[in-house]
Amino acid sequence: MVSRLSALLSAGLLIVMSNAAVAESGIASIYPHSYKGRRTASGQPFNPGAMTCAHRRHAFGTSLRVTVGGKSITCRVTDRGPFVRGRVIDLTPVAARALGFSGLARVSVGRL
Repeated sequence: MVSRLSALLSAGLLIVMSNAAVAESGIASIYPHSYKGRRTASGQPFNPGAMTCAHRRHAFGTSLRVTVGGKSITCRVTDRGPFVRGRVIDLTPVAARALGFSGLARVSVGRL
């Protein structure tokens, strides 16, 4: 019985470790400037000049590393979304500019 429990615990620890190391990839989009001042899902007002983002799964306040090609940034999750199929993250205009894109871009997203 003890060996079975330790095997299950080992398997669980391996799953937790592998999930932490996996980066998500997909399409990033940009919040419009017109959202300035609106409340995000976390309750904070949207600031297009801050390095923040919206993500469906990560907890509010989580720092994410977003990479496009050779450029990467760190942003903080303050909102939920995006709610468009195929998109994995919404970035503020300043965050997208720091990555060198406008519109849509293929990105890799990982938790720090």
